[in-house]
Amino acid sequence: MPQFDDPREFWNQRYADPGYIFGTAPNRFLEAEAGRLPPAARILDVACGEGRNAVWLAAHGHDVVGLDIAPLALEKARRLAAERAVDVRFEEADLRTRAWGEAEFDAIVCIFIQFAAPAERTRLFEGFARALRPGGLLLMQGYTPKQLEYGTGGPGTRDNLYTPEMLREAFADWQIERLEAYDAELSEGTKHVGMSALVDLVARRRG
Repeated sequence: MPQFDDPREFWNQRYADPGYIFGTAPNRFLEAEAGRLPPAARILDVACGEGRNAVWLAAHGHDVVGLDIAPLALEKARRLAAERAVDVRFEEADLRTRAWGEAEFDAIVCIFIQFAAPAERTRLFEGFARALRPGGLLLMQGYTPKQLEYGTGGPGTRDNLYTPEMLREAFADWQIERLEAYDAELSEGTKHVGMSALVDLVARRRG
């Protein structure tokens, strides 16, 4: 996908807007599923952007690491964490080449991370399995191909979008606790607004 040839520059330009383009409130799917997290969990927020989800999780007592490729997004994320008086470790990282540690996290949060083409996505998902502890939780929300009809957010390339069947196959070795595709209105800043075609995955790494 052309805009992802230089993802650091692409996302830095996207986040150059002085406001929080995806808002400062947490994602609704994350809010709804956060009760599955253990207390004081060590959580990785993948492609954390401006920090809305990482900061919200930290405010609920979790130990959060947020990764993003865009320095401008991380500046905003650190500012939001300071305003909310919470500690989050934000790190600049290219997830396509990042080395994943072993069993580092109790949970991984992936909200709209569909920058990865299929081959990169496979490596990314393998990294999640490595980084999660046995029994660790994956919370993922993305767009389905129907999102191309709505045009209210997400990549414009079908290959980067998710279907329940693709996710079921990709996480066949995991315990899938929820997998659901549906349409819903989003209101997240200025970039995720309007009717959207979503898919939610809650999966647990087997011990």
